[in-house]
Amino acid sequence: MLWDMDGTLVDSEPYWLAAERDLVEAAGATWNPEILPHMIGSALMRSANLLREWFALDLEPQVIVDTLIDGVLDRMARDGVPWRPGARELLLALGEAGVPCALVTMSWQRMVDVVLEQLPEGAFGAVVTGDRVARGKPHPEPYLTAADELGVDIARAVAIEDSLPGLASAEASGARVLAVEAHVPLPAAPGRSRLTTLAGVGVADLDAIAGGAVVDVVGA
Repeated sequence: MLWDMDGTLVDSEPYWLAAERDLVEAAGATWNPEILPHMIGSALMRSANLLREWFALDLEPQVIVDTLIDGVLDRMARDGVPWRPGARELLLALGEAGVPCALVTMSWQRMVDVVLEQLPEGAFGAVVTGDRVARGKPHPEPYLTAADELGVDIARAVAIEDSLPGLASAEASGARVLAVEAHVPLPAAPGRSRLTTLAGVGVADLDAIAGGAVVDVVGA
C-alpha cells in the first residue's frame, strides 16, 4: 500500500493553511483562500512559486518552503500530530497483516520524521519525500520510486490520496487509487475508488481494490 501523508494519514492541511497565511500576511500581502485548491497536494517548491506569484512576495522559494515547514512543525509541537479518522488504525492493521506499505509525500524529510516518530518502527518499508524526487506530484515519479523501493508491482499497489495532484501522480504511475475526500472535492473517474473517510476500512477492503474492485460511496 502506498500512502500519501498530508490530508490522508495526518490532518495537517489546516496547519499548512495557517503557516501559508501567516507567511503572506507577514510579508504585507492580503491572504486569499482561493489559492488553496491549486496548492493542496503539490510539491512544496511549486507551492512556494504559486505563493510568490499570487501575492507578489519578495522571497526566494527556498525561504518560503523553510518558513512553511517551520510553521507546521511549530504547530505539531504545540498541538500534536492530528491523525485522519481511521488512518492510523488502518496502517497498523496492514502492518499486522504483513502488507508492505510506503509513504509517498511531498512534505520534506524533516517534517516527515516528526510523524514517523509517532508510529511503530518499520511501519513503512519505504519513505519517499518531496526533497528526494526530481519531479513531485502530479508527476508519477514519487509513486514509481516508492513501488520500486518497496519491491511491489505498481499495478497491484493501492495508493491512498486526498488531493488532485496526488491522484494524478498515482494514476499516472499505474497504481490502483483510493481517493479519500478531506479538504477538496475529488471527482469520479474510471477505476477510481472514493470514500469520505478511512474509519471502518479494513485490510480486506484494500485487498479488493488491489484486485480491481472499484468502491465509490461519495455522493451516494
